[in-house]
Amino acid sequence: QVQLVESGGGSVQAGGSLRLSCKASGYVFMRRCMGWFRQAPGKEREGVAAVYTGVGITYYAESVKGRFTISQDADADTIYLQMNNLKPEDTAMYYCGAFPTSGGVARCGSSPLQITDYEYWGRGTQVTVSS
Repeated sequence: QVQLVESGGGSVQAGGSLRLSCKASGYVFMRRCMGWFRQAPGKEREGVAAVYTGVGITYYAESVKGRFTISQDADADTIYLQMNNLKPEDTAMYYCGAFPTSGGVARCGSSPLQITDYEYWGRGTQVTVSS
């Protein structure tokens, strides 16, 4: 049974930083598309960043480029999201997602932040940024 468990959320002031973690179990970690998504109250879930694990190719939404960094630790079956210079509009529940199969880097790269391509989800971790 695949499980994704997020951690690291919290409350910070604008300009602050947080590091989220997503630990995968029961899942073939290598050469998979895994990503971070977020959902603010009253809004749809949106993609933030993704990584093709093992190879380490990364993808970012325009809104977070230069501020957020997605990384991986294959030995720990874990991906991370380092969030710097946080803004109040980053406030949301952050979710970790994973593709069901590999499909290769091309498949991940064709739609790395497309929610419908992700099958496995964690329960989320809350990030709150105050002004």
